[in-house]
Amino acid sequence: MGAKTPTGPFGSAQATHRPRGQLVHGATSTSGRVLVLNATYEPINVCTVRRAVVLLLKEKAELLDQAAWRLHSEHATHPRPTVIRLTAYVKVPRDTHRRKITRRAVFARDSWTCQYCGSRSNLTVDHVIPRSKGGSAEWDNIVACCAPCNRRKGDHLPAQANMHPRTTPRAPSPHIFIHVATPTIPPAWRQWLPEAA
Repeated sequence: MGAKTPTGPFGSAQATHRPRGQLVHGATSTSGRVLVLNATYEPINVCTVRRAVVLLLKEKAELLDQAAWRLHSEHATHPRPTVIRLTAYVKVPRDTHRRKITRRAVFARDSWTCQYCGSRSNLTVDHVIPRSKGGSAEWDNIVACCAPCNRRKGDHLPAQANMHPRTTPRAPSPHIFIHVATPTIPPAWRQWLPEAA
C-alpha cells in the first residue's frame, strides 16, 4: 500500500514540519491580501494572509489557491494562501445601498469608465440630477464621469444637456467593495470576480 496523501484545511498542500532552528529559504512575510469566498463560492471579503492561515488551521476555511512561495514559522512551512473558501455559510447583508458612497466605489461599479463618453481618464463623479435641482446623493443618482463631460453637463438635467448615462446607476453588488479594497486584482482572483476590470 502506498503512502496516503495528506488531507486537511490546506488540501494536498499540507504544512510540513521541520526541525527547530533549521534555516529555510523563502518568504516569511504574512503581508498581502487573500480573497475570501463564502461556502457557496461567492466572494464576500478580503483578509490578511495571517487571518487566512488562522482560518485554515482552525479548519474554518479551505485553501483554493496559493502563491508560488511558502510561509515559514519556527516549526512548520505552510502554503501562502491567495484564495480561501469558508467551510460554513455566512449570511452577508445585502443592503449595499446603505454603504458609504465613495469615489472609488462609484468608479469600480462603473468599471472605471465615464458614463457619458466612455473615457477612462481624468475621472470624477457626477450627480445625474444635479443637487441644486433636487437630486439625491444616493447610488441611483451618482455616476463616474470624466472632467470634460462634467464641465459640459454642468448644472443641467440630462435632457437639457442631451447627456444620459450609458447604464442606469444603482447600488452595486457586494463584491464591488472587494475591488475598492484591492484596486489591483491579483490574477488568481479573477475567476471568482467576473467583474474584475
